[in-house]
Amino acid sequence: MSLANTDNVSKSTGKQVSWQIKKAVTGNIVPIVFTLLCLVGAVIAEASPIFLLSSVIIRLARNLLLVFSLIIPVVTGLGLNFGIVLGAMAAQIALVAVTHWDIGGLGGFALAALLSVPLSIVFGWLTGKVLNKAKGNEMITSMMLGFFANGLYQLLFLFVLGGIIPMVNETIMLPSGIGVKNTVSLKGIKYALDDVLKIGYETLTIPVFTFIVIALFAFVIKFLLQTKLGQELRCVGQDMNIAATSGIDVDRMRIIAVILSTVLAAWGQLIHLQNIGILQTYGSHEQVGLFAVASILIGGASVTKATIGQAVLGTFLFHLLFIISPMAGQNLVGEPQVGEYFRAFVAYGVIGVSLGLHAWQKQQAKKHMLEE
Repeated sequence: MSLANTDNVSKSTGKQVSWQIKKAVTGNIVPIVFTLLCLVGAVIAEASPIFLLSSVIIRLARNLLLVFSLIIPVVTGLGLNFGIVLGAMAAQIALVAVTHWDIGGLGGFALAALLSVPLSIVFGWLTGKVLNKAKGNEMITSMMLGFFANGLYQLLFLFVLGGIIPMVNETIMLPSGIGVKNTVSLKGIKYALDDVLKIGYETLTIPVFTFIVIALFAFVIKFLLQTKLGQELRCVGQDMNIAATSGIDVDRMRIIAVILSTVLAAWGQLIHLQNIGILQTYGSHEQVGLFAVASILIGGASVTKATIGQAVLGTFLFHLLFIISPMAGQNLVGEPQVGEYFRAFVAYGVIGVSLGLHAWQKQQAKKHMLEE
């Protein structure tokens, strides 16, 4: 081999290595930035590591399954499904029913989970039908569907219950007898899942059974994506035209993905609310989609790729920053409300920044291919 050829090979290898490093950094820029923010914030906040760990563990148990519910739609090419708010609504309808019947404990939680399934399937099917009519604009469409569904949800709880459907219960109904109270106590099922098995050490409490359930769902999602159905969902996500040519019913696969996402979101909301013990009837579901999407994006996911690991990392970083920011705001300027504003900035900003970075990464990849 001549010296010129050797130099060319060396240059080509150097470019490849440089591109791989650049790709690794840019591909993980969001989790890197938020990890640094958390480290700096923790130093400024001067928070106890045990306190931070305890708070993050509780929030992980509350929110992980909600974030997991976004993975299947992303794999199927539907992008980030803001419509998981419909699954949260299904869960809350089931919880109001169980509370009205005064069924508590693990049995009440299981019944709520069972009741939420048919509701979630119907909501998911309707959402999937709409998204099939809006191919290429699924994310904004699912967000708009969430707002529309919220109107119907409020109509149900403000007027239909007690007004059209008889419902007599002084604990959860408004004094007029029409409409559900703004706040409903879930004391009957509070910690129903968490208390099955938990480990406590000083101020640190780990709901072991809840994490076992969440880990089981993670395994089921991963296993599902390796089955024939999962491979078809992936194929649809990679290229709908090729999938259709291969004999796959694209619209049906997309509807199945949305239904699975909605059911998982309903169960995730049940886990979330049993830990809190209070249902804000008209508000508990509103930020579900936003916070779950922000969490998975912080973990390094995009509109075309999401994994269990990214969901766990993103949820950890997002909620750690939520815990730290008010404390850091208090120490910096003597006003914890600054941290609250930063929370809102993070929740909305990370979505816009992540989507912008995703578009930039695609441009960089195309540029690299052209250079080759």
